[in-house]
Amino acid sequence: MIREIETSLVDVPTIRPHKLSVATMHTQTLVLVRIRCDDGIEGWGEATTIGGLNYGEESPDSIKANLDRHIAPLLVGMDANSPARAMARLRKTIQGNRFAKCAIETALLDAQGQRLGVPVSELLGGRVRDALPVAWTLASGDTAKDIAEAEHMLDIRRHRIFKLKIGARGIKEDVDHVLAIKRALGERASVRVDVNQAWSELEAVRGIAALEAGGIDLIEQPVRADNRAALRRLAARFDVAVMADEALHGPVDAFNIARTDGADVYAVKIAQSGGLFPAQQVASVAQLAGIGLYGGTMLEGGVGTAATAHLCATWTDLSWDTELFGPLLLTEELLQEPLRYQDFTLQVPTGPGLGVRIDTEKLHYLRRKS
Repeated sequence: MIREIETSLVDVPTIRPHKLSVATMHTQTLVLVRIRCDDGIEGWGEATTIGGLNYGEESPDSIKANLDRHIAPLLVGMDANSPARAMARLRKTIQGNRFAKCAIETALLDAQGQRLGVPVSELLGGRVRDALPVAWTLASGDTAKDIAEAEHMLDIRRHRIFKLKIGARGIKEDVDHVLAIKRALGERASVRVDVNQAWSELEAVRGIAALEAGGIDLIEQPVRADNRAALRRLAARFDVAVMADEALHGPVDAFNIARTDGADVYAVKIAQSGGLFPAQQVASVAQLAGIGLYGGTMLEGGVGTAATAHLCATWTDLSWDTELFGPLLLTEELLQEPLRYQDFTLQVPTGPGLGVRIDTEKLHYLRRKS
């Protein structure tokens, strides 16, 4: 039985400013959920967002409020051995709140995996890989700093895929910045960009043409999420891959974009999708439609990153790799044993459930007290 659901907000400074077109992040607020079951097992989930309400309609504070006031009372007392039944009730009763639902489903699956003695990846169909290539986002906005940072990542064999956050400046300035980095790294690394919806369609045509000519591999969400027609036209117009991100809020969006050939790649995010199983459905739609898969991030800490890693480990095709670097951007580690990054990959945890454990003493110290 589900005995208690507890939520915590944890404000963690980032190792450097993280600039998006919609905000500059200096701190990331983790939303952690602990589900205590009457058999003594505890499951953990995470509902972390990027940039608060600058990015989407859910903020850490609203997620916690809705979890505490509406979702926890709905689920306490239900059978913890039946995560699917609990989630069916939650999805039928509570509208929206994708991030909160993701945290609950993750915690239920973490607990169930521990109960059965298997990793979460086995509850999602079984893993086909134990390591995931991981991109690093260069988001200081300073060309020389970004080149030095990328060179360091290559030297220590941690990343050889780099994504640049652009869109806050003029197109020429952004393009010059990106191409200078690509020229410095050459064929040693894949360079990609994330525009975070900042361009109009005409701006995107100009920007993508220059980026494609300069050898950039991937363009992420160049136009507004609600302008799917423009995204489709851009994907058809250019050879460089165009990826849907903010336009992709779960299986229905995945289906609607796929049926119009609206993107070349999907950034699959468990929180954006509303949970691990909806995210798995997004991936299934993509694979059936011949759309590439990319394991996306909301810059989660260790819990959310581990959950996404378990999902990505089940995909037979991971042609565009992952971006599961969230914990590396944070100045504090909340796991008893940090996730392992080596040889340009993230090692997928192998223990029961998520295979990670929270340092509860550190959580108590760092969590927001009011």
